[in-house]
Amino acid sequence: MSVPTAESVDETPSVLVARLRTTATALVRLPFTLTLWVLVFVLGLASGSLWDHASHKSWYHNVAFGLPAVEEGKWWTIVTSSVFEPSPGKYAIALVLVAVGIGWAEWRLGTARVAIVAIGGKIVAELLTVLLVWLFSRDFTSWQWIDHLADSRGTGVITMVVAAVAVASATLRSPWRLRIRVLLGAVVAITFLFEGTFGTVQYVLATIILLPIGERYFSTAEHGYLPRTRREVRMLGCAGVLLIAAANLLVFFFPGSGPLGPTDSGDESTFSMLIILVINLLIADQLRRGRRWAWWVAIVIGLLNVVVTVLVVALVALSDFEAEGGVTVGTTLLWCVVLAVLIPGRFAFRVPWRTKRVGAGEGDPVVQVKDLLHEHGGGTMSWMITWPGNEYLFSDDGAGAVAYQRHMGTLLALADPVCDPAGRRDAVRAFIDLAERSGKTPCWFSVGAETAQIAEERGWRSLQIAEDTIVDLPDLAFKGKPWQHVRSALNKAKKENITFRSVVLADESFSIKSQVRAISEEWVGDKGLPEMGFTLGSVDEAMDPEVRVALALDDTGSVHGVLSWLPVYGPAGGDGEQTDHGTVRGWTLDVMRRRTDGFGPVIEYLIASSAMAFKDEGAKFISLSGAPLARSGDTAEEEGMDRLLDSLGAAMEPFYGFRSLHAFKKKFSPRYEPVFLAFRDESDLPRIGLAISRAYLPDATPGQLVRLAASGKGD
Repeated sequence: MSVPTAESVDETPSVLVARLRTTATALVRLPFTLTLWVLVFVLGLASGSLWDHASHKSWYHNVAFGLPAVEEGKWWTIVTSSVFEPSPGKYAIALVLVAVGIGWAEWRLGTARVAIVAIGGKIVAELLTVLLVWLFSRDFTSWQWIDHLADSRGTGVITMVVAAVAVASATLRSPWRLRIRVLLGAVVAITFLFEGTFGTVQYVLATIILLPIGERYFSTAEHGYLPRTRREVRMLGCAGVLLIAAANLLVFFFPGSGPLGPTDSGDESTFSMLIILVINLLIADQLRRGRRWAWWVAIVIGLLNVVVTVLVVALVALSDFEAEGGVTVGTTLLWCVVLAVLIPGRFAFRVPWRTKRVGAGEGDPVVQVKDLLHEHGGGTMSWMITWPGNEYLFSDDGAGAVAYQRHMGTLLALADPVCDPAGRRDAVRAFIDLAERSGKTPCWFSVGAETAQIAEERGWRSLQIAEDTIVDLPDLAFKGKPWQHVRSALNKAKKENITFRSVVLADESFSIKSQVRAISEEWVGDKGLPEMGFTLGSVDEAMDPEVRVALALDDTGSVHGVLSWLPVYGPAGGDGEQTDHGTVRGWTLDVMRRRTDGFGPVIEYLIASSAMAFKDEGAKFISLSGAPLARSGDTAEEEGMDRLLDSLGAAMEPFYGFRSLHAFKKKFSPRYEPVFLAFRDESDLPRIGLAISRAYLPDATPGQLVRLAASGKGD
């Protein structure tokens, strides 16, 4: 147990000061929000409206805006109506929304622009609402709702919030821009359809007017309102069904009068209401998860609702419809929106790729993947996709493949797609489509800069999670002071009669293979955790005939150390030489084991000897691989996954030595190439973190994971 030290106690005031400074900085950046919030609060406090209904006060008609105020010449109410609320409940809601909504919009847009948008949007919505009410109230038909609005006045700051949020949403990237707009549209729709006050009409108009303005003048990298992915289609469908469920629940407990007539659940029992609510929630949840049956059920229920409502409207007189049809028509309109999203969304975003698992027939997919690697080449980690535990997504013509694993509701695509460079974008899109059709969270793990950039073009984010350590071979010579440790290892090995052999382990004698397994099992046994997987191979993977194994043996035939090297292929015919199976242009270090009582600098000796042997064969480089969960330096911007990987790496360090291994590789003066994680958005990071942990330790018991977590806390 750690005991607080004097240093940690002394840091407490500085932490508080830092937090106060951060808060003060935020307030300084939000002067419009702060001013508006204080103004609304102070006026509510001074007038007593915070605890009593302002709409019941005699002075309310002098500050509230509406058609009567215009007819009376009280034009100042356009301004005063924005800083009062009609009831204590509305005050509480308004103060929260100003702090959150206006504050966020000011942070995104800046003070001057948010002031113009909020105030201007409010005034335009008020004037247009009055104009529409005046026009419809003069029509020869009688619409009770319009007649009520013609005699009403309203106050409230929420229209300013709606206007500001509508514009600020254009500054976001996917999927947050759609999420904010769906949330805004849902709140506006439900308040308008099932409350229908003078203020809710302003919400609708502010949304309709300000969304295009924001899209036109404030959009940055993205434009448009339509969903960009299958996931966003499912999110819209889910949100629509949830909105319908919320509307039915609201009407059951709080019947009111909206533009389509009274919203009353009639004789519906609590039990039937709960049954409908549960069904809607179940459909919404399964739509979110990508279940096909939920799509069909939603379509059938929506179509039935629309058909029944049309028949009712056709058979019932207009007066009767107004008296009883508000909920029916309101929910039917919402179902129409849901259907408009789900039906075309079911057939959009499809790519001609298909999944294939090992042992699924139609030939061995691993063999097919190896053929693709021979033909198209790959990165330094590409051979890892041939290991057990992977599933594969192939293009219909079999010319491309993506390897992935399933963990914790996540599909982890490993390494770059294997295909012609021109088809890489289709491969990325196909994998995303596969994950979203199955309701899983997609993630690209350990990919190069090109794949990360393609993902970013689709609105994803990427961050560096490791560095690939590359040693170039053509000019490699162990000369000079930086290579003194390597020369010492080579000289010492010669004195102690340690020899180097580069072999195919599967072809070696039983004695050699047994020794290699014994060394590996001793290493794993010392860790107290199972051998890791995912991007870390074992002796089983080293048995692949295309994998090269480096052995250090003494004159008695005893193995002192072992390395395995994975082939890195170039495209067939690369480097001007046409071959049937491509060219091995490099090798990636995987298994690295040494006997505890053996030759000391055996790893340095084996790496140096392997490098020179590969150089003589014409290879261009060796990769000492990227130490997982370790980086050579901290990034300027710490993100959620950075912190998660840092903590996971710290927890595993006592067992696997990732960071010390990363430091060891610096002895070989490598150059570094970044390795990235690509993900949709920040909300996926917790699930991705759990999936990565499980991918590396698929066989760890709960007790081992607890011990791992405890070791991380102790560091």
